[in-house]
Amino acid sequence: MVDYKAIIKLTLVLTVFLSSFLMMAQGNDAVTFEMKLSKPKLGLNERLRVDFVMNRDGDNFNPPDFEGFKVIMGPSQSISSSWINGVRSYSKSYSYTLSPTAKGKFTIKQATIVIGGETYKSLASEVEVTAAVDKPSDQMTADDVADENLHLVAEISKTDPFLNEAITVIYKLYVSPNISVSNYQPLDNPTYNNFWSQDIKVSALSAQNGTYKGKPYRYVILKRVVLYPQKSGKLDIEPLSLDVTVDVPTGRRDFFGQRMYAQTNKTVSAGNRTINVKPLPLADQPSDFNGAVGDFDFAVTTSKKSLNATESLQATVEVNGKGNLKLFKLPELELPSSLEVYEPEFTEGVRTTLAGMQGKVSNQYTIVPSFRGKYPIAPLSFSFFNPTTEKYTTLTSDEIVINVLEGPLSSDSNSDASTNSSKQSVVASKNQFNFIKLTPNLTSRSISYFFGSTSFYLWLLCPLLLIPLAIVFRKKRDAIVGDVAGNKIRRANKLARKYLSAAKKQLGNKDSFYVALERALHNYLKAKLKIETSDFSKDKIVELLHKKEIEKSTIQGFIALLENCEAARYSPFSDVQMQADYATASEVISLMDKQL
Repeated sequence: MVDYKAIIKLTLVLTVFLSSFLMMAQGNDAVTFEMKLSKPKLGLNERLRVDFVMNRDGDNFNPPDFEGFKVIMGPSQSISSSWINGVRSYSKSYSYTLSPTAKGKFTIKQATIVIGGETYKSLASEVEVTAAVDKPSDQMTADDVADENLHLVAEISKTDPFLNEAITVIYKLYVSPNISVSNYQPLDNPTYNNFWSQDIKVSALSAQNGTYKGKPYRYVILKRVVLYPQKSGKLDIEPLSLDVTVDVPTGRRDFFGQRMYAQTNKTVSAGNRTINVKPLPLADQPSDFNGAVGDFDFAVTTSKKSLNATESLQATVEVNGKGNLKLFKLPELELPSSLEVYEPEFTEGVRTTLAGMQGKVSNQYTIVPSFRGKYPIAPLSFSFFNPTTEKYTTLTSDEIVINVLEGPLSSDSNSDASTNSSKQSVVASKNQFNFIKLTPNLTSRSISYFFGSTSFYLWLLCPLLLIPLAIVFRKKRDAIVGDVAGNKIRRANKLARKYLSAAKKQLGNKDSFYVALERALHNYLKAKLKIETSDFSKDKIVELLHKKEIEKSTIQGFIALLENCEAARYSPFSDVQMQADYATASEVISLMDKQL
């Protein structure tokens, strides 16, 4: 008779034995650690994927230096573990995406890892990089997408200006609607050698719609500068370079249904630009030309034309208009030698816009005649080159005659003598103004005393008038100090408003914004519900708000804000979403204030 119980028992024993044997065999498998390449040969514009794969978990992974390549993504980890027919399969890998930097043959060296206390090394592999291919076989990475959708452009108003003619350079960052930019950092600012430069401040970065090579783009103006070339010939404008953080959509969505982004850093440059500066024409150049380029008006004026000897007047030489006002010298006033003149006072009222310098510059001379007579101030000329008409223009002032009515007669020649180009400098002496009494030593005829005056009695009564005000102020202060609960609520509300203000300043910075918003919401609840931070939970908050008879819609809005603050730690939020959450927080707090 067959003993079925014995057969079943034997079968179970054999099954357990075989399973244990297979597990031990799997456990005794040799450790493997190897490098796998997506291809041994690739074009300069293709990407190479390198995987370091092992069959046991390890520590202290040390990759090679990837000489000849640039790491554009990685390392990314992946782990695979499964049981098939009682056999355990385990695999772990570190992956890199590389971009070649030059053509040639390169060796990807060994990587190392520690598994079970022992160090394992992968084998080195050789990769050949050829010329760029027409159709790269690799799928585009986030770096590739950023290359095609991000451009820094330097727009120059004029590439062939005259010497000292203003040109404008505007740096624009063009961003395709397919990507977004979260941050940028200047790497290399141009120095503008051989140019006089003036930055025009960009008050705020504002995105505008535009086109780039016929395609719709958004752009922001990052930098504006006005340049005046100081040298003729071909002049180079150095490039502006930026390190830009780019968010590229991956087509996947997270647990909350939000779109997921791959982030990469991209270096963009505006490129070198060459300006061909034309020299000023020598033909018909006036002899008194001193480098003024633009469109100007010129005038010589005096504060008075008739005065007495030893009195003073001011003569002003002024140029106003549009051009290189800060880059030329004003013509000097020529005066008769019998007039004393002080060093001129230079005045500048110039503002620089995208159109260049505009305003006026002037020299003001103080003149003091010593003798009676008539003194002519000879006409003064000023020449400039107008780049619009490409011609020189000379402006000449009218002759001005100074009539000195009273004073001693000059012992020298007639006061109507011709103008002398050498001016007499002013030399101070003790008796220069001897007929002017500088210390008159005058005293007032009437003497008033403070004691017994109206002011005396007003000051005497002021302390008595302040007593009722002090009593009212004291009662009000005591009432405020005695209101303990009210003071706590006011302090908490003030703190909540403070954090809402901090959140508003952080709009556009996701992490900082939601941290500040969550703090404001918590501090508001602490003030209104009189609970401690340890009591905060969504269920507890809902229960307490229901007890306070808060409307259901208001409670739901408050809880939704808290959930958004939590979700923001794991998901990307747009600027529009942050602005909406800030507005909702202000509205919810206002509604709860009315209902509590």
